[in-house]
Amino acid sequence: MLSSPIVLQMPPELQMTDEQFFEFCQINRDLRIERNEFGDISIMSPTGSETGNREFSILGQLWAWCEQDDTGLAFSSSAGFKLSTGADRSPDASWIKLERWNTLSSEQQKQFAPICPDFVIELRSPSDNLKPLLEKMAEYMREPGIQLGWLIDRLNRKVYIYRPGMPEECLDDPATVSGDPILPGFVLNMSEIW
Repeated sequence: MLSSPIVLQMPPELQMTDEQFFEFCQINRDLRIERNEFGDISIMSPTGSETGNREFSILGQLWAWCEQDDTGLAFSSSAGFKLSTGADRSPDASWIKLERWNTLSSEQQKQFAPICPDFVIELRSPSDNLKPLLEKMAEYMREPGIQLGWLIDRLNRKVYIYRPGMPEECLDDPATVSGDPILPGFVLNMSEIW
């Protein structure tokens, strides 16, 4: 298992098209692969079991809320999204309003959808450096459509909250984190995450 992502810098003549990148990711399903706006490819191994369990708890709580709310769709870390910068990202958990999702064609929905989710969560693994995750969250906040982002730093028991056009907020060891008003009524129970 990789302890930190491998970053491959690609010369311009070897840059993959969106279709080629999607196929590359499909062929290498056991790896988490992202591409930044410059075409650099990050390759990460699957998370450790403990982190996978905590990610599942986040997804379970988001899914339960999503089923009750019925105004959008939730996605796991297996879903890739093509951002307006050209980057391809796979947040650990995300949610998109149905009205935005339904503007995409069926074909767009089957590939890496060309849309930034309304809400994204990144969960810091023990092997993750914090700086690249903070940079990734800043990247999301520059995207059209994003409304809310959470970076959960289990190592330091902090949750960084991002909203477009507002300063980053940091909660120290919160018991819960509320998605209001973007995700009305969604409250993440942190006891299952820490």
